Amino acid sequence: MLVPHGAGSSRVVEVSHTAVGSVLAISGVGALTIIVLGLAVIARGVEITRNRALERDNRTLLDQVQQVRDQILTLRDSLITIGQRDQELRLLAGLSLLDPAVQAAGIGGPRGSWPERDTLEALGRDGAEALAARVDLEGLGRRARVLLGSLNDAYDSLSSHQARFAATPSIMPARGYVSSPFAVARMDPILHIVRPHEGMDVAAPTGTAIEAAAAGVVTEVASEDGYGNYVTIDHGYGVVTRYAHCSKILVVRGQRVTRGQTIALVGSTGESTGPHVHYEVRVNGKPVDPKTFVLPDDVITD
Repeated sequence: MLVPHGAGSSRVVEVSHTAVGSVLAISGVGALTIIVLGLAVIARGVEITRNRALERDNRTLLDQVQQVRDQILTLRDSLITIGQRDQELRLLAGLSLLDPAVQAAGIGGPRGSWPERDTLEALGRDGAEALAARVDLEGLGRRARVLLGSLNDAYDSLSSHQARFAATPSIMPARGYVSSPFAVARMDPILHIVRPHEGMDVAAPTGTAIEAAAAGVVTEVASEDGYGNYVTIDHGYGVVTRYAHCSKILVVRGQRVTRGQTIALVGSTGESTGPHVHYEVRVNGKPVDPKTFVLPDDVITD
């Protein structure tokens, strides 16, 4: 009922329950639609924000993967260098060279099931990059384990041969010039007859130091007409060296000496035409050319 404030008649307006219900229903649907649209807009905004964050994270991860790939390349170069050194050590240790195919440490077999691989492959290019980095890193790990085993073998072999290396003649007995090399036959400068020269003559001034060619034990300190004053050293492993025509001997029988230790002084005792050291090497009792037991750069012939 509508009643005016001034003159006039009152009016009665009738609204059916159906109309009220319709208005309320339409209002409710409108309000619900606004709420749903608002939530959708909010969810979309959250999704966009999340996607942007994921893109940033992905870019960061890709940068990290690339850095790992770069480090893998550096590591691969280092392993190549280590592999070359390993081959050199195996030679020094008397071991056969490691086959390059073995050094590569390849693997093979059925593809099999690998959940992580399948997951990474499903990520497209980015996943492929990560998968390649992992495969490369695992391959380098296998190569490193192979090289470690090879280096351990070389180390063990070198350790077992260390004593033999120390006992193997490898230096000239004195700083001088080779005046007469080892020979099956030569004209003897004293007797003027042809006979073997079972050693190497190294000419040097009187008093020049005579050094032991390797570690060993002095077994003879004596003098005789041919050799004059001489020293004999037993190096073990069937190797014996002798140093003759000494002017003075500085060691005694039974003394242990090391490579490079001064054992006597150059002289011209015995059958000699001038100061020099007559140097012999015998292996299992047989004379051999001492030059084969001297580093090439250490031999001076002129």
